[in-house]
Amino acid sequence: MEQIVVPQFLDAEDKIFGPITVRQFIEMMIAGMFCFVFYKIFDFTLFVVASLIVVFIAVVIAFAKINGQNFHYFALNFIQTLKSPKLKVWKKQLTRAQLLADLKRSQEIKVSPPRAPRQPISSSRLSELALIIDTGGVYRGENGNSL
Repeated sequence: MEQIVVPQFLDAEDKIFGPITVRQFIEMMIAGMFCFVFYKIFDFTLFVVASLIVVFIAVVIAFAKINGQNFHYFALNFIQTLKSPKLKVWKKQLTRAQLLADLKRSQEIKVSPPRAPRQPISSSRLSELALIIDTGGVYRGENGNSL
């Protein structure tokens, strides 16, 4: 039978500069482009404030992990949960007749036939069954019947 190599670490991203991945590098480059645009458009004080905010947001999105997930996955899941929560509540109003019918149905007792008591399996029989299972049915047991 041919051995198949199973890939490991599928969720590991490729690193380009030390510990920085391609995704993190691109996110920081986008933040840098925003800062450059702010430098060209705003005066220096507004440029510094806006750049600090953009850099802070970019660092959080690029490097923060919550419960082992990247921040952008966490944020998308959070927004999706806010938009459509999984818990659906159905508020059905029952009439008095329906409640009484349900009460009668729940009070009916279903009688099941009593079970025959099981005979305990001896340790020698248990060992024999384990041997039959381990050999895949090749060993037939002392009586010649498997299981």
